[in-house]
Amino acid sequence: VQLQASGGGLVQAGGSLRLSCVVSGRTSSTYHMGWFRQAAGKEREFVASISGSGINSYYADTVKGRFTISRAFAENTIYLQMNSLRTEDTAVYYCAAAGLMSKFQRRQFDYWGQGTQVTVSS
Repeated sequence: VQLQASGGGLVQAGGSLRLSCVVSGRTSSTYHMGWFRQAAGKEREFVASISGSGINSYYADTVKGRFTISRAFAENTIYLQMNSLRTEDTAVYYCAAAGLMSKFQRRQFDYWGQGTQVTVSS
């Protein structure tokens, strides 16, 4: 499976961006999906995830209430809508896929996209 993330860019604090991750190679509903981010000089951190069915979603406390993860099955695409962006949201954002629910629940993902840069200016 291949993951292609896009939608990053430069935005002012308080603004919004929507990231997309296109899944190719297999039907996206086969996979449980997640978004992670890595800021310069910091470790990669979990942002949000969504189950293969789209029923269950989870968020890091730092983004809860501001970010929304969703999936469009017909488009084999996962989205991350980011609102009320803060300077501390600046990072490279990665989408990831997990084939097993047990791995998904442990936030262990098997496949990773190339990342898209999000920069939030003050």
